[in-house]
Amino acid sequence: MNASQTHHALPIPNGWFAVAWSRDLEAGQVVKLRCFDRDLALYRTRGGKAVLLDAYCPHLGAHLAVGGRVFGETLRCPFHGWRFDESGRCVEIPHCKTIPPLARVKSWEVLERNAMIYAWRHAEDKPPAWEVPTIDVSGQPDWTPPRLVDIDVAVPMQELAENNFDPVHFEFVHGTPAPPPSDYEYAGNGRFVRAVSNMTRETPIGTFDTRLIRETFGLGLSTVVSEGIPGVGTMLFVSVTPIDATHSKMRWLLTVTKNIADDFGEEFMTGIVNGVMMDVPIWENKIHRDKPVLCETDKDIGEFRRWTRQFYSEVGGG
Repeated sequence: MNASQTHHALPIPNGWFAVAWSRDLEAGQVVKLRCFDRDLALYRTRGGKAVLLDAYCPHLGAHLAVGGRVFGETLRCPFHGWRFDESGRCVEIPHCKTIPPLARVKSWEVLERNAMIYAWRHAEDKPPAWEVPTIDVSGQPDWTPPRLVDIDVAVPMQELAENNFDPVHFEFVHGTPAPPPSDYEYAGNGRFVRAVSNMTRETPIGTFDTRLIRETFGLGLSTVVSEGIPGVGTMLFVSVTPIDATHSKMRWLLTVTKNIADDFGEEFMTGIVNGVMMDVPIWENKIHRDKPVLCETDKDIGEFRRWTRQFYSEVGGG
């Protein structure tokens, strides 16, 4: 590979990332996961709390999610029966009166919201620096039941977020006119971006002046909302999780108001999903340029790149 082809590897960023759908983890269930370039064990206690631990028992290295089982609020190792609580501390060893002080595994900070289970990942183990947004419309009676979509892609997660700051690609990848320019606002100590685009939309129920509002929280979470049609709403919530430095998993939650579900709500949801699948071949066959040659239409990409640097502990992000 010559110098002009050098691929700059992006590290894994810090932030909140979804590790599972809530529906996929029942009380007493244990799930084997791979996220953040680590093997993990996710379980739900009998009391209903989701807990995420590093996968390997500190005793002789058994994977806690392969044959491990929930006992009350703890997870029991399948090899010798050591039990770990939600803090990762070993609280019981069969046939032993004392527990070694080092008998513990890493426990990850977890919260459950928007039909997803999230974990806070920070390379330096710093505490959470912002909140996961709440989708107020999800589950409301006048909105459709959320449609949940999983998409796995072999690409660093920053590439996926960068797509939202690249309007020109719509013409060539999606065959549609580039959306109108967006007004960007950086807030929340710089960790939040709000982009607003104004456009005229033709729909089966008329032509309207609308606003497309895209909000990004760190590198892993974003919402897309359309406003301007009286009594009508559409919502897309996206969580992107780094499996490792070069593989990501997207989880999408889509919903629309029930009064447009048949008229064009279905087309909105399927169109969004089909559209991103057009991006996948580009993403999976490109390299990341840490110092790209940018042109006058790329000013938003340049600003986005500068913004992303704050989410990396390792040198090389952005």
